[in-house]
Amino acid sequence: MKAGTTHEYLVALLDIIIQERDCARNLDVEGMAAATQVKEQLIQVLAHVKVIDEDDKPLAAKIRHENRRNAYLFKSALGWIRDTMEFFGRRTVTSTYTAAAGKTAAHVNGRLLSGKV
Repeated sequence: MKAGTTHEYLVALLDIIIQERDCARNLDVEGMAAATQVKEQLIQVLAHVKVIDEDDKPLAAKIRHENRRNAYLFKSALGWIRDTMEFFGRRTVTSTYTAAAGKTAAHVNGRLLSGKV
């Protein structure tokens, strides 16, 4: 990564955060991995900055906002995936009853995605 000013690094970080979200929305896993790697490099460089210029503070606030927006997107997508997997993992057949009105376990394990018919 070539040397630059703090402002240039902040602008690059904002651009890569937006690119990361676009890759996530388009399900571009390779592009998202590349963007995340560049983002990590920029964050490592910017970690050494102790004082930020007053003119760059609105840009830093925008970066914080966009990064939190990405985090919310990733968290909600992960929750949706977990809910979906939980749905497919539920039992599809309830317990059945015997002739004496007692419950007996169903023979279906509930895994719709088990690969078994």
